[in-house]
Amino acid sequence: MLDRQRMDPALYRDAMSRYAGHVQLVTTALGSERRGVTITAACSVSDSPATVLICLNNSNAKNEIFFKSGIFALNTLGADHQSLADAFSGKTQLTVDERFAAGKFETLVTGAPVLSDALAAFDCRVLEIKQASTHNIIFGEVMAIRYSEPKPALLYMNRGYHTL
Repeated sequence: MLDRQRMDPALYRDAMSRYAGHVQLVTTALGSERRGVTITAACSVSDSPATVLICLNNSNAKNEIFFKSGIFALNTLGADHQSLADAFSGKTQLTVDERFAAGKFETLVTGAPVLSDALAAFDCRVLEIKQASTHNIIFGEVMAIRYSEPKPALLYMNRGYHTL
């Protein structure tokens, strides 16, 4: 059995910065309150039933709405969404209303805000939340899907945006 060693967080982050991730915007709503966060930690879990997962930092008190609402939308961003990705990442210091005004949002089934021109949008109800260290993994059953015509994707790698 191997002894558990503590990995240096800075070393880990530097290595992970070389890992290309598709830029996603995850959104939710609870009553009149809305929240959106730019993430790269999201993926498909299953196609039967259609299920995705997202990972959110549990130390940010503003993310609590994701854990309470029971819904979220996973919006896949294209190359033309870089300014929207910046807005929801917090880099621009915009208010919640200003962030949502930067894109066109609608609702499908659950009531979570869906980006109208996302490459793909998955409207989900929360199935399960698991805490893993600094993050919560939220599993969502896909209740509705919307997608646009194929266009270049927005990726994040080496601490910067790229397209594919």
